[in-house]
Formats: sequence, C-alpha cells, structure tokens
Amino acid sequence: MMSKSNTALTPPLTMVITPPPIAKRVKKSKQPLQITKDLGRWKPTDDLLLINAVLQTTDLTSVHLGVKFSCRFTLREIQERWYSLLYDPVISKLAWQAMRQLHPEAIAAIQSKALFSQAEEALLAKIASSSQPKLEVFQELLSKHPSVFYPSRTPKSLLVHWQLLKQYYLLEDQSVQPFPKGDQVLNFSDAEQLVDDAKLKESRDEVLEHELMISDRHQKKEIRQLEQELPRWQVLVDSITGMNSPDFDNQTLAALRGRMVRYLMRSREITLGRATKDKQIDVDLSLEGPAWKISRKQGIIKLKNNGDFFIANEGRRPIYIDGRPVLSGNKWKLNNNSVVEIAGLRFVFLINQELISLIKAEAAKMNQQ
Repeated sequence: MMSKSNTALTPPLTMVITPPPIAKRVKKSKQPLQITKDLGRWKPTDDLLLINAVLQTTDLTSVHLGVKFSCRFTLREIQERWYSLLYDPVISKLAWQAMRQLHPEAIAAIQSKALFSQAEEALLAKIASSSQPKLEVFQELLSKHPSVFYPSRTPKSLLVHWQLLKQYYLLEDQSVQPFPKGDQVLNFSDAEQLVDDAKLKESRDEVLEHELMISDRHQKKEIRQLEQELPRWQVLVDSITGMNSPDFDNQTLAALRGRMVRYLMRSREITLGRATKDKQIDVDLSLEGPAWKISRKQGIIKLKNNGDFFIANEGRRPIYIDGRPVLSGNKWKLNNNSVVEIAGLRFVFLINQELISLIKAEAAKMNQQ
C-alpha cells in the first residue's frame, strides 16, 4: 500500500530529471483536452448550483429531481461530476477558477434558487393553511431561525414556497385521507375515480364524447409533436411566468398560478374551461396540462362589489377549493392562497391585496353616499 501511494504522489524519476521535450509538449497539449472535454456541458453556474443543492439536501437523487441545470443531466452524470469536484484535483481547480469569475449578480441569482432543506420546510409547514400570512410573518421566521434558513432566503421566497407546500397538501394541518371504504367520498381529485359513469349516461354530452373520440385517435401524433416542440414552449413559459410570480400591476385583480403557467385576471368576471375551435374561453386550462376531463365551460370566477371573489362550478365534475368539493351548480368563496383543483390540475389563487383594498374603499364611499 505504501509503494502505491508513493508512486501516485511522486512522478517517476526520469520524468523529473530528463523529460523528453516532445513527450512533454504532447502531454501539455492532450491533457487539458481530456480534462476539459466535459466542461462544455458543465458550466460554472451548473457547478455552483450543484454544490449549493448538495449542501442543502445531502442527497444527489433529490438534486437530480429538483435542480434545473442549463441542460438535462442524468443522475449518473451528476454523481460523476460531484465526485470529480471532490476528488479530482485538476477538474476541481478548473471549476473553482471558473466559479470565481462569475459576476456577483449571477452568484446571487443562483443562490436564490437553492433547494429547501427538510429543516426549512418543517418550519414553513407549521404555518396554518387556513391563515393568510403576510411577508412580516416570514420575516419574523427568518429572524428567529437564522441558522436554519439559507442565507439568500427572503420573506418573498419563503411565501412562494409556503404556497407551494399548501398547493400539494404538505403543511402540518393538511392530511391526505386514506382510501375510502364503501361510499365515503374523498376531498381530492381521487374521488373522481368513484364516480359511476353509468349514472351519467342520461346527461352525457354527445359533442364532448365526439371530441374525446377524435382526441384518442390523434393522441400519439400529438405526443410526438409536443415532444419536438417542448424545448421551445418550456422557454416561452419560463420567460413569461416562472415559479416566482412578479408583483401585481395596477390592472391585475388576481392570478391563478399553476405549475407551468400563470393566468392573470384583469376583469371582474372570467370563465374557466377547455377551449375548442368553435368556443373560446378566458382561461384555457389545457395550457397547464391534460384537460380532457374538464368541461368546455367548467366554471366562472367573479369579483363582487364588496371585494370578495367567488367561483361557480358550471361543469359536470367537482371543483375542489382547499380540499372541499364544490359540486355542479354551486359556488364558493376564494381567499388569497386558496388551492383550486380541477380534474387533477392544481392552482394557487393569488389576490392583488392593494388593488382590492382600493376597490373596497370605493365601494364603502358609494354606500355612505
């Protein structure tokens, strides 16, 4: 063992004393090419993302699933790159030199994307789902637990992640009910599996059935087309919406934020559903994901004069608001951060509090007059 380690640390004597000039030039020209062969894909920003994510989660599988690098890496490629940064002195040195040359703004942007650790999510999960926390609540949380939260966390980023936890029922006071026995109904989209379609035959929409039949015929063709267009659409969606929604402007009353897209509500009443060639809709839910179970006119979101938002279900299947089913023909009040679930598609309803406060103040003045 000692002879092997000495050999690895000390080059052969002939190479130190009498290095052949030609061999030395060949080694200098080829070695960097071999070392930097894969650096074209692994950019300095990717290395910094990888390091921050591993320090946060200590799990390379979570890093593979949760981090969005500049290009798509496999789990094995991520593992090999991490081990190279740790144990390969040449690659590690080149990577650190490249990361030191990054602009401070680029470094800050990368650090803001750091994955949340389990300890951070545990603290966020304690905030009740029924509450409507403001930024002050998350600022206080940062002040009380500075050693738990990543240094680049802001109250706004904590609020966005808390909304995401609520959207997927991961808060402490939220729970997924066990599979029902008998006729018990779930309060999530799994309850749709219990719907007896035989009972709906009398009220079956023939036009809808015809559309579904045509959709099934062309499904494989559409999948191939979407796979080819996916990179272009992904860039378009990210550049318009992204996960962190910007501040509201003075024309947006509220927004429905999904996993892929964000719909802005700029009128007092909007319709939700599935757009077809002969029927347009304000909010086409098919942009978020599979929407063949959604009616062409699934529901209406309306702003009342008193500043309250309500959603009315006009489709055949239920709409879930914070886990509560709203059946066809019924309506329900929407609060800020309410989770709206329609046929498996989940959205967070966000209200422009400043604009709605102005509307309420104007309504109060009108009532006094």
